[in-house]
Formats: sequence, structure tokens, C-alpha cells
Amino acid sequence: MAKNRRRLGQASRTFSVREASEFWDTHSFLDYNDVKEVDFDVDIQSVKYYYALERDLAEKVREIAKARGISAETLLNLWVKEKAVQSAKALGC
Repeated sequence: MAKNRRRLGQASRTFSVREASEFWDTHSFLDYNDVKEVDFDVDIQSVKYYYALERDLAEKVREIAKARGISAETLLNLWVKEKAVQSAKALGC
């Protein structure tokens, strides 16, 4: 083990994803003393469906999503969920 082990601390939380990736390409977790082993389960059951949108509509969705600070995918999911709930109530589903 290295004698001059460092702490990750707050500095590790200020990296962008790209900066963190570049950092860990040239550093080892073994050089830091506050790294702890953890156990966790991963249960990935997500399914993605793709639907075509008219180009102008897709661009407008991206603009609105950007203005709201969310992804276009998130915005579309919120809108479709809202409309699906309304439609299901109207149809008695």
C-alpha cells in the first residue's frame, strides 16, 4: 500500500463526468484511503420504445425541454403520461 494515501473528499464531487473519466484513467482507487467496499443489487428492467416525430415537433420539444432544464426524453414521458391518464379516465379504463 502507498504511504502517501490521499482522501477523495469534496474535490471528487466537483469533477464533470468527462473530468472524472480522465482523472480515473490515470489514477488508482488504491491510492485513496476513504474508499469503502459496498454491496448493491442491480435490477434493470427498463424497456425503451422509439416513436417517430415530425422534425419541427422534435425541435420544438428539445427547445421546451432545454428551457425547463430537463431532457427531451423526460419532457415527452411527462407529457405522454399526463395525456394517458386523462385518456384512460375519459374512457373509463
